[in-house]
Amino acid sequence: MTDFTSHLTGPLPPAHPQGFAVAKRISASTIRRLSFYLRSLERLRARGATTVSSEQLAEDGGTTGAQVRKDLSQFGSFGKRGTGYDVGALSEHLRGILGLHRRWRVLLVGAGRIGAALFEYPNFSQRGYDCVAIVDNDPDKVGRRWGTIPIQSADRMECIIEAEDIDLVILAVPGEVAQSVAERAVSAGALGLMNFAPTQLRRPATDVPVAEVNLVMELEALSFAIMRGGRPA
Repeated sequence: MTDFTSHLTGPLPPAHPQGFAVAKRISASTIRRLSFYLRSLERLRARGATTVSSEQLAEDGGTTGAQVRKDLSQFGSFGKRGTGYDVGALSEHLRGILGLHRRWRVLLVGAGRIGAALFEYPNFSQRGYDCVAIVDNDPDKVGRRWGTIPIQSADRMECIIEAEDIDLVILAVPGEVAQSVAERAVSAGALGLMNFAPTQLRRPATDVPVAEVNLVMELEALSFAIMRGGRPA
């Protein structure tokens, strides 16, 4: 599955209160590399490492030491020449930059197969994304429970976003209704949208970030790469 930040649109969130500097515009590719760096740091920390060089982070992230230094410099000064980066401190800084210093309350719209797979994915909760509500427009699904969470009617989506202090809304709905559901979610106060519907959403009028994850398009890109490499039809 493609990391959704590669399709992230919208402005960068405000600086974390710890006080690191944030550039006006940060590319989606930079954000994605920060995620790679954080995972590398977490593995190093688990092994008891205390410092790491930009070259070590680069090797794990598939880039160069110069790129690592450039990426991190957009958010402040973290390393020491000749010493490298403090693993624990840089981990915490990156967690703050990526918004992992807090828990995010998530509403899942769509209790079909994709919705079920997303709900069962353990890394969401481990990284701070808590699914606290589920809605669907199928009367046969409304009232059932996934774990401890009841599936509620999609008609109540706006009320749920307000009552549950929802931050993020995941759309796992048919393509033909995705746009209207997205507009309703934004109007109700959602701070961000993650769209798994097989359609590109039109940008909302507000500055709400939208993450697009189109699995079919990713497979098409993969098959194109294979064919371009000379594999037979």
